[in-house]
Amino acid sequence: MRLTVTATEGHQGKVLEVDCDGETITLLSAQGESMGTVTWRALIAFIKAATEEDCYVNARDFPRAPLAVKVRCTTPEGKQFESLTGGLGGGGLFIENSAPLPPGTDLTVEFSLPDRPSERLTAKAKVAWVRTKPERYLLFPGMGVQFTEIAPQDRDRLDDLVMALNRNRQGP
Repeated sequence: MRLTVTATEGHQGKVLEVDCDGETITLLSAQGESMGTVTWRALIAFIKAATEEDCYVNARDFPRAPLAVKVRCTTPEGKQFESLTGGLGGGGLFIENSAPLPPGTDLTVEFSLPDRPSERLTAKAKVAWVRTKPERYLLFPGMGVQFTEIAPQDRDRLDDLVMALNRNRQGP
């Protein structure tokens, strides 16, 4: 199903394409080019966070921080590629990639954290959303992946690192 945007200022002519089978919504430019896709799961989480009484901007289950680390991704078919993260948290990663995989794609991700570069963390993940084009020349194309299986001690290490990074960014 395609829904044309007619009244939302600055977005007239764009189209929301709803894929009921894949449970995704894709934003198309006025020229028909994909501008990004979100899963219904990600949209539902966003709506729930925005409507909860004590919500915060960008509310998530786990805090996140910008950090570039090398990540190796493997699809269920065995296709592998390496990239960099643009941010991470206990709930998942943003993986910079000029050709992001479709939402719903399962992945295995392997990466190391700066405090222990010789130790590899491995997690199962699913692509939750994609950004197909750079935004405002600051945000790279790529995909947000949500962990579906991660060892509790690895999630704890991620949470500790994110809290330390965010404390350092805020200053004394």
